[in-house]
Amino acid sequence: MSDASKPSVLFVCVHNAGRSQMAAGFLTHLAGDRVEVRSAGSLPAGQVNPAAVEAMAEAGIDLTDATPKMLTPEAVQASDYVITMGCGDACPVFPGKTYLDWQLDDPAGQGIEAVRPIRDDIRQRVEALINEIAPR
Repeated sequence: MSDASKPSVLFVCVHNAGRSQMAAGFLTHLAGDRVEVRSAGSLPAGQVNPAAVEAMAEAGIDLTDATPKMLTPEAVQASDYVITMGCGDACPVFPGKTYLDWQLDDPAGQGIEAVRPIRDDIRQRVEALINEIAPR
């Protein structure tokens, strides 16, 4: 059950293995208990992208226990903000939700050198989001 006193955010990408996992990791790490965080994918992968795990570890965030999850209408309904990252038409739309689409490169199949700038872009976007929805 979601806590009505704090905003809830759902990050969605196709495989829930890179961008959405990194975004969820940053939001959880930076906002703490001020925001409820979810992530999901329209076609979840079998595991989180190892390069994303490594890039996040460099930033002090451990994603080793993260697992890709299937996007469900219930997850969307339970969220105030739905942030898509290349999900396309697979994302269900419900009235009363705030939808944002972050255009980010896909880290799938990329090495750590290519994933670092994606990670840093995601961090900046998450920091801006926190300032907007859950300022201190």
